[in-house]
Amino acid sequence: MTILQEVKPQKKEFVLNDYNAIPFLFAYAQENKQKMVRVETDFGSFVIALSENTPYHRANFIYLTKRNYFDGTFFHRVVKDFIIQGGNSDQTSTSKKRRKIGKYLLPPDTRNGLRHHRGAVSMPSSEIENPHRLASPYEFFVVQQSPGAYHLDKNYTVFGYVVEGMDVVDQINSVPTDKREWPIDNIRMKVSVIDEF
Repeated sequence: MTILQEVKPQKKEFVLNDYNAIPFLFAYAQENKQKMVRVETDFGSFVIALSENTPYHRANFIYLTKRNYFDGTFFHRVVKDFIIQGGNSDQTSTSKKRRKIGKYLLPPDTRNGLRHHRGAVSMPSSEIENPHRLASPYEFFVVQQSPGAYHLDKNYTVFGYVVEGMDVVDQINSVPTDKREWPIDNIRMKVSVIDEF
């Protein structure tokens, strides 16, 4: 046996990008119908019902949850009486997870009839130069403001609502933050799918 025969080709890991993300998520949505997730924090947990009206955004959130992406990330932005935003961290492990999953953006879906009521779960746009407000797939925010933050409706995609545990969202929204709106004490999360088919 020669050295060349002993070396087995390594299977290339699938990585999402701007070209394959939508076809992949379209197919993934057909096979993965789950729409209920639990977000656990030190303050307690809350439950999100993801909308069938936003199939790509729902599928993306389920995919990232099943890849354990959110576990160990933070609620890294808290704006009092407005929103809590999560899915990022200053840890290298989060950057490594993103590299393994891929670099991609999602198109907005702002005409789905969903509004930024209190408890709405929405996707922020990417921080890069972004005239079309393409969404950053790794982050999400929850509207804490009452009765809602309707000025966001035409610019950001609502893809679900908190259906249990808004008191936990309220507690997170009241924590002290620094000048960047980052909580003084990190608020880690663990996200899991709670309806299996």
